[in-house]
Amino acid sequence: MPVISVRNLTKTYHVGEVDVHALRGVSLEIEKGEFVAVVGPSGSGKSTLMHILGCLDSPTSGEYFLDGANVSHLSDDELSEVRNRKIGFVFQGFNLLPRTSALENVELPLLYNAGSLSASERRGRAMEALAAVGLQDRAEHHPNQLSGGQQQRVAIARALMNQPSILLADEPTGNLDSRTSVEVLDIFQSLREERGITIVLITHEPSVAEYGSRIVAFKDGRIVSDTPNHRQRAARGELAEMPIAKEDA
Repeated sequence: MPVISVRNLTKTYHVGEVDVHALRGVSLEIEKGEFVAVVGPSGSGKSTLMHILGCLDSPTSGEYFLDGANVSHLSDDELSEVRNRKIGFVFQGFNLLPRTSALENVELPLLYNAGSLSASERRGRAMEALAAVGLQDRAEHHPNQLSGGQQQRVAIARALMNQPSILLADEPTGNLDSRTSVEVLDIFQSLREERGITIVLITHEPSVAEYGSRIVAFKDGRIVSDTPNHRQRAARGELAEMPIAKEDA
């Protein structure tokens, strides 16, 4: 059973007297543990799809099944519960709180969904997440003391705190230089290989999409191609041949 299955999704936004058709009958299935890169120009519908997959929005019509459950038209509270249990998000802009440390930023999701976790347990899980992205030695640094790549790694660690089965990344390399982008893509590939996390990455850059195991191309609200990537780029191997970034020197 696919972890994600969407059937004939449409999404229409009403802007004044104009209807904007962001999605036009999109159908897609994603299996557990896939790394799917969704590529297309601005306005092609890829970010709208991500918002629906992330239970941040509902389709105008069509169905969305997540782990076999139809979540197409759940209430906002029900969608929030699904997000908290199953999905982690990484965005282009990092979205870190400027006056809190990396560790505190990573802990944030558990403050809302901690249950019976103690402060020391939350801190321990946050440190484990920072270690997973190679930043355990920067735990007490604030965002303005970190490079862009380090901030994005903190954002990835934060996305892992509720142990999601799906990670949605919207233009996660958009603000990063070449080597730092590959470092982030290496983390995604490692999360897929080592933890079996399903990755859906949104990008307008074909070169970034090449790191996925499957490439889905959008245009004008429709899928125009959906193919396995038999020439998937291996970020770890490429990093070994690239100059060390200043932040790592």
